[in-house]
Amino acid sequence: MPKRLLVVESPGKVKKLSQILGSDWIVRASCGHIRELSNEGEDSLGFTMDGGSVECRYIPRDQKAKETIQQLKAAVRQVNEVILATDPDREGETIAWHLKEALGLREPKRVVYTEITESAVRAAISHPRKLDTNLVGAGLCRDCLDKLVGYKGSPLVWALNNGAKSVGRVQSATLHLICQREREIVAFVPQDYWSVWVDYAEGFRAFYRGMVSDGVEEAQSAADVNDDATYKSNEAPESTRVLSEAEATRLVELAKSHPHQVIKYEGKITHRQPPPPFITSTLQQAAGSRLKFAPEKTMQVAQKLYEAGLITYMRTDSVMLSLEFCESVRKWLEQNDPENLPQKTTRHRSSKTAQEAHEAIRPTDVFRPSTQLRLELLPDEFNLYVLIWKRAVASLCRPAQLRKTLVLTQSGQVLWQARGQVVEFFGYAKYWLNLSKDSILPILQQGQMLTLADAGHEKKKTQPPPRYSEPKLVQLMEKKGIGRPSTYSPTIATLKKRGYVNLTKDNLQPTGLGLEVDDFLQKALPDLLETEFTAKMEDALDAIASGKQSWQQYLTNWHRDYFAPALVKAKTVPVTPSKVGSRDNVGKSNFDKSRTRCPQCNHHLVKIPSSKVKKKYFLKCVSGCENVVLFWSEYSKSWEAPRSQAGKEQDTSLQKSHTNATTVTTYPCPVCQQPLEEYSYTKDGQNKKLLRCSEPKSRTDAKHKDVAYFHTAKGWWSPKFGELGVQSGTGLKKKSSTKRK
Repeated sequence: MPKRLLVVESPGKVKKLSQILGSDWIVRASCGHIRELSNEGEDSLGFTMDGGSVECRYIPRDQKAKETIQQLKAAVRQVNEVILATDPDREGETIAWHLKEALGLREPKRVVYTEITESAVRAAISHPRKLDTNLVGAGLCRDCLDKLVGYKGSPLVWALNNGAKSVGRVQSATLHLICQREREIVAFVPQDYWSVWVDYAEGFRAFYRGMVSDGVEEAQSAADVNDDATYKSNEAPESTRVLSEAEATRLVELAKSHPHQVIKYEGKITHRQPPPPFITSTLQQAAGSRLKFAPEKTMQVAQKLYEAGLITYMRTDSVMLSLEFCESVRKWLEQNDPENLPQKTTRHRSSKTAQEAHEAIRPTDVFRPSTQLRLELLPDEFNLYVLIWKRAVASLCRPAQLRKTLVLTQSGQVLWQARGQVVEFFGYAKYWLNLSKDSILPILQQGQMLTLADAGHEKKKTQPPPRYSEPKLVQLMEKKGIGRPSTYSPTIATLKKRGYVNLTKDNLQPTGLGLEVDDFLQKALPDLLETEFTAKMEDALDAIASGKQSWQQYLTNWHRDYFAPALVKAKTVPVTPSKVGSRDNVGKSNFDKSRTRCPQCNHHLVKIPSSKVKKKYFLKCVSGCENVVLFWSEYSKSWEAPRSQAGKEQDTSLQKSHTNATTVTTYPCPVCQQPLEEYSYTKDGQNKKLLRCSEPKSRTDAKHKDVAYFHTAKGWWSPKFGELGVQSGTGLKKKSSTKRK
């Protein structure tokens, strides 16, 4: 009999961990979060704040979570020891605490591993620890903050009556970045300019750089920029901008009328350091630019690789690599690419806020043959794995060596410049190519006279700033401090789901609805949209996670000092009915705020989101009349108060009075071979009939849930079992199960 229970988050890990741990263990999954804040109390927050304390009320997230809790309780009773092995981040620590509370565990052991390999898992189990109450506090505080902002802030935008569904602490700040860029694009006025160039017979082109009297400042080469979100996006070289055609023509004439001479020739070898291994944000950026993955897809595929034991945990902001992995890469380079092996192991520096206890995203075994993995993995999984493998290996290789050349020439008082770049030694770029390709310049001497072959100019237009791609937005969120690794992908997915942004030609464009919501929030809750304000909240959560601040004190102070007064002020902002919803085909509903009012006090009603009703929201009185809620009726096409239990019982008795008696047929049930019975019933005012199993116990038997034959023009038919005919032994005739009309 197993004596120990290991509880993880994802069911995808159970099989792999069971193989590692053996028969002495039971491995079960919580399937992520099992509890959430209830919808009780003021504004359905599920928690109350009194002074500097917070009291939370939690409930199972859904029916599946209820069943999971019962199954885990049963497993707990079978063992002597319970170990919680949820994911190694703040969210995972919070889930572990919820498991402790829901399962009634006194002092459960907590283990953390960043890769699902036998050595890592067994090492973690041999060194358990207690739950980190600081990390848990930060997780609980984030949950309360997000619900506080969402539940108290969202009614502000519901009043716009345009289909806007929600306000969010990270969501709204991110939407503001997208809308700001869109307004810059709309306001942009293109201007004409000219790029002026000269071609030399010696075999290269130079561009106008300025006049001798102006002096020349060195420009940074694009090759010096390591940007995972803009892979292969180098622009063609051009001159210093000339703002009139007449001036461009004058410069061309000057070039043709004066001799050209090299006044500066500079060639030097520079070293380009290898990029660090992936963290969550850079993985999403690189997968977006190189594999065309959305951030959400990147994380889904990475989750599969992690659960299969192929990579380390994919939600991290640390570029640290374990000593064991560094040694294994050095060994791999010794065997396969010795000239790329540096004398010392390369060290990369994480950001100040990174959790250094975590590792970067890397393969668990650098020696695993790719030919074998190509057969075992789906194409997307294999491609992402290769991307992670290459980046991790590249991060520990020698720097690349580039020979950069700068040529400055002069004709009269005009200066011309050419740049060239040649890769002398690829180094890390053999595995992670991010070097820009440039022209190769000839070897020249300072003072050398050049032969002009041609000169000319090209008319161009200034371009508006580009919309953000999903990888670029993730990069910006990280730079601005909005959210954390676990929130980048869900935030962008939420904006798309809410209809606030659309993906247009691989770029994020705000919808009319998104622009209107952002415009309103700039007046109602302007601080919440500022990236610095949101970043400070993330810093506060980090301080809570490190034990420097009480989460309950921070939450109550934040609400008292900022949010409560801000909400009072926000409610004074005038609401202008919008036409945006109809223009963008979003927000259409049968709810007209001007006509639908509270039946008790005649005040306006607001939409309350709910996943438990078909329309996804119901109506509630804004003045707080108790028990005044309205639900949409498809039958009457109007908003109605919920019927009383007595009314439901009356409807049931009426339905029974119109129901014909059942008749047993000679057709056998396809599951238990008992006779089928013909059952008559009334639905939407029409008399209908079906065949079902005559055995009474079949009503609650899961095996019988699909045993239902409906009467059609061609006879009895079942979506599961097809047509019903007379055949020897079964009386059933199974055909196409496509739905009939």
